[in-house]
Amino acid sequence: MGWCVVHPFNTLSVRMNLVTFDITAQSTGPKKAPPFFSFASHIIREEGINVLYKGLSAGIVRQIFYSTSIFGCFELFRDHYAQYFTSTGGNGEITLVGRLISGLGSGLVAACLSCPAEVALVRMSNDLAQPIHKRRNYRHVGEAFARIAKEEGISGFFRGVGPFANRAVVVGAVQIGLYDQIRQWFRSPPSPILQPLATKSEVMNAFYSSMCAGLIYSTLTMPFETAKNRMAFQRVDPLTGERPYRSALHAIRRVVQTEGVLSLWTGFAPYYLRCGLHTVVMFNSIEWLRRLYRENNM
Repeated sequence: MGWCVVHPFNTLSVRMNLVTFDITAQSTGPKKAPPFFSFASHIIREEGINVLYKGLSAGIVRQIFYSTSIFGCFELFRDHYAQYFTSTGGNGEITLVGRLISGLGSGLVAACLSCPAEVALVRMSNDLAQPIHKRRNYRHVGEAFARIAKEEGISGFFRGVGPFANRAVVVGAVQIGLYDQIRQWFRSPPSPILQPLATKSEVMNAFYSSMCAGLIYSTLTMPFETAKNRMAFQRVDPLTGERPYRSALHAIRRVVQTEGVLSLWTGFAPYYLRCGLHTVVMFNSIEWLRRLYRENNM
């Protein structure tokens, strides 16, 4: 549900993030990315609005593995964390640190499970932006998987797994862990000064909490998103036989050196729209589905 809403913003984010990046010409100098709304309107005008849903199948497959594992594992880890400290004399209260640790672990598991779909998603989302002779022309996610396995081997599915895992553990800690903590704060504010922010509505609580968590985590994870996109989309240089980026830190360092530190946040507007909207729709969908399940099974 969440991904179907935000997929167009993900497509724009990936393409805007890569617009300053020439994969094969490594020393041509940086190009300045256009403003978000100008960039989006240009893409729609030139290629049609349907291009915003390019790679939707890969995005949904990614969510099947990523969102279910990161959210399911978080609650599992969080509850076991509480049980452990209760058994050792604790009061069973989950602290912010406990939620962050549970989020880190769930993010790592989710990254390992969903990286193949992430690689296919990045490639399919940005394929039409490439010259005709450089396009991979995957028709759907099944063909993308088959061709990656045939042409690049199993390792091809894990291009950029380093920055993807780095980003996923931060997302797990901030998006899931911090969201869970902020929801508790909105139910019972930790300070009398924050009491006016308290809300009894679970719908509004989920909305406020998800928007706060989405802003924080999108700001923190954008550099890893940039590194992941470039590593997932890079090709072997025909002259050197090497890939432009060796690791997440190498990619981030190179972007900073050649394009400036702010280039790590190129495409932030659509990325935040994707993160914020996805967080809001996903968590509210979870609450709705849970209520529906409980009403019909309890």
